[in-house]
Amino acid sequence: MTDDTQGARASRPQQQPRKSGTEKPPHKLWHNRGYLPHVDSPGLIQGITFRLADALPRDVLTRLAQEDIDESERRDRIEALLDSGHGACWLQDAAMADIVEDALLHFDGQRYRLLAWCIMPNHLHVLIETREGWPLPGIVQSWKSFTAKAINQTLGRNGTVWMEDYFDRYIRDDQHLAAVIAYIQGNPVKAGLVQHEQDWLHSSASKRSPCLPPHDH
Repeated sequence: MTDDTQGARASRPQQQPRKSGTEKPPHKLWHNRGYLPHVDSPGLIQGITFRLADALPRDVLTRLAQEDIDESERRDRIEALLDSGHGACWLQDAAMADIVEDALLHFDGQRYRLLAWCIMPNHLHVLIETREGWPLPGIVQSWKSFTAKAINQTLGRNGTVWMEDYFDRYIRDDQHLAAVIAYIQGNPVKAGLVQHEQDWLHSSASKRSPCLPPHDH
């Protein structure tokens, strides 16, 4: 991934360029970004997490990477650190969270199907079903580029907004789907920010029924 602070118009997330009127960018299928195998294929449901650039101290990440623990435990510890509220936490400002939420909703039903989301003070969780011609890396890059530019403009600053990469995991079955939706929408409660998930305004729990239909696969 490259620097996320440039590359999109302020009015809406950037349209991915295509070489011709019919050619679509390829999905990467199974691939490796240096730490876990990932799969990008149309029709998959994907859980995505990314964070603000200052949400985790670099020395903490380095220490976690060096520890002899499995990936699941490492992810749990990273999530706990994120929930502790490290960094500037720009997304706790409703105006900043609105920018991100609007970007997620903008192409819902066109480039992807947006199933669940939660914008936390220094990170966010998103659950989407991918579509043919819109590979996951391009979707995430579009969100990050557009929102980084808009957040910087609103704050009157320049510089990096988001972490360089992102975490993604595809949904295996309906049980996994239900568990991920519950985790995403319950994150503010788990972090001690609200008592009820519906009280967190920048989340699908407060805007859509938590009883989402199962995926079609």
